[in-house]
Amino acid sequence: MDPNAKPKQLNAPFVATMMKYAGRAHVWVYRRTGGRIGSSWRVGAGFKKPVPTLLLEHTGRKSGRRLVSPLVYIHDGDDIIVVASQGGRDTDPQWYRNLVANPEAFVEIGSKRRPVRAVTATAEQKARLWPKLVEAYADFDTYQAWADREIPVVILQRR
Repeated sequence: MDPNAKPKQLNAPFVATMMKYAGRAHVWVYRRTGGRIGSSWRVGAGFKKPVPTLLLEHTGRKSGRRLVSPLVYIHDGDDIIVVASQGGRDTDPQWYRNLVANPEAFVEIGSKRRPVRAVTATAEQKARLWPKLVEAYADFDTYQAWADREIPVVILQRR
């Protein structure tokens, strides 16, 4: 069996449910500790080389509720860059669809919160940012290979 092959159950509904509840637990711990626990992603490629994690607060496009998602990120100057990979699943994550509908959001890094505006990177911007993202978290390349979609890169600009 090819260790780089797409997991058969990746797109199963229970995987999305597991990701949702794991994300909620991550947010709970992150907020209770001001980011002391949960501010580094230590799964997959992040096990040996932890990756910084932020909390993205966004508005549900259907519900209008405020939702929070933990995401791996990098800095690009003043901008914060995140990837709508959803672990290589074939659909865009809900948080990304929410940002497309309402790009005004907030990020929490540690205990600091700031307003941002989300912009999907152009093909040229993604081509420039992708190597930096993969350097930070090598699994992004694997996720792109697994996904039956072009994985969006999102630029979170200070507002």
